[in-house]
Amino acid sequence: MIAETVCSAVSAAGLGIAVVTAYRRRFLAAARIAAYSLVPVGLVMTGVVGWLSDTALSPTAWAGFGVLAGAWLLFATTRAVERRRTGAGAGAAAETGAIRPGTTAPASSTPALRQGQRKGQAQGQAQSQGKRPASGDDFSDIEAILKKHGI
Repeated sequence: MIAETVCSAVSAAGLGIAVVTAYRRRFLAAARIAAYSLVPVGLVMTGVVGWLSDTALSPTAWAGFGVLAGAWLLFATTRAVERRRTGAGAGAAAETGAIRPGTTAPASSTPALRQGQRKGQAQGQAQSQGKRPASGDDFSDIEAILKKHGI
């Protein structure tokens, strides 16, 4: 009841200031002041002020805010511990299915592109052309691009 009276008084005072401002021929400023002064009355009419006053005086509502704050604190703590334990970006990479920084791929005798060829034939071609074994072919694409651009 007191909150509604205070809001009505603030709105009436604001409208009075808006009238004085309009009398001084500052219509844009007067319209802006009138808009601000109507906000408290609008909040009273929609029931927001009543809800806030009921919430501010309710021990159950404050206990609920305490529970929400505790939940937020738990979430923040677990996130901080997770980031510290796995590194800054590893948590996001693990959620998207990316490989973690400390893991390695299983050992393979040949690259995936040459699985169709026989093992001996692939090694024979690499040795006859003077190239490194199959493990060095991973960078051959990059080397070709760099040579093409003269780097």
